[in-house]
Amino acid sequence: MLTRLGCRLMMSMITAFLMVGAVHAQQTSSGAQEKSAEEPAVAPDVIAALEKMGSFLREQKAFIVRADTQVDEVLVENGQKLQFGTVVEYSVHRPNRLRIDLISDRKQRQFFYNGEVFTVYAQRVKYYASVPAPPTIRDLLELAVEKYDVELPLADLFYWGTDKADLNAIQSAINVGPASIDGVLCDHYAFRQAGVDWQLWIERDKNPLPRKLVITTTDEETQPQYVAKLTWNLTPQIDDSMFTFNPPEDAHKIVLREVVAMPDSKP
Repeated sequence: MLTRLGCRLMMSMITAFLMVGAVHAQQTSSGAQEKSAEEPAVAPDVIAALEKMGSFLREQKAFIVRADTQVDEVLVENGQKLQFGTVVEYSVHRPNRLRIDLISDRKQRQFFYNGEVFTVYAQRVKYYASVPAPPTIRDLLELAVEKYDVELPLADLFYWGTDKADLNAIQSAINVGPASIDGVLCDHYAFRQAGVDWQLWIERDKNPLPRKLVITTTDEETQPQYVAKLTWNLTPQIDDSMFTFNPPEDAHKIVLREVVAMPDSKP
């Protein structure tokens, strides 16, 4: 399966400050300009673009973002690579309102958070679980992973540019050049770190939004990819009731089990 990006990218998608290093002159296949041996491997203007994007995202008090994603998974039996699609829609009102609607080729999930209760609902099988929740979205994301082993899709949107980012992970960062994503003019950036190559397209002008993300897992022989195209609404009409789950009559409540810590092995 596709390896999850270890550090917080937004998938942090990895916001890090530059690691200065000399590189040999090189040229991308798309015709990007050559780098001199004195140039830093991580270009300061690329990191500045990430910081600008992260700052802009944190300024948005309410938004809806839709991600159309494709992910490669590799069959253990024979190494054959398969691709699956998912549509994820986030509805957000900071600091403590969050709803996620997820539809994939294999499952449907809804996540509700109203500042007090967090609920996971599996629509196809009609099961749901609710647990008390912390007071902010950021705290919820941490609790979901650490206590319940629930990784919310696109969670890194809320970490980009914060202290959760690994500041030393990026080994290479370059500006590939301009590109158009669904008619929106963007700047295309490419990054490299241990085990992962990733690309990011950031909208130009006043709204530096991430519009596309590609992650390639390079430490696996088949090099599976994750691709996400993002569509944004920064002026949504959001009803507060949409963040509270009201179970259908045919839904069944279950327990969201906590992660059990493994005991330390004895020497």
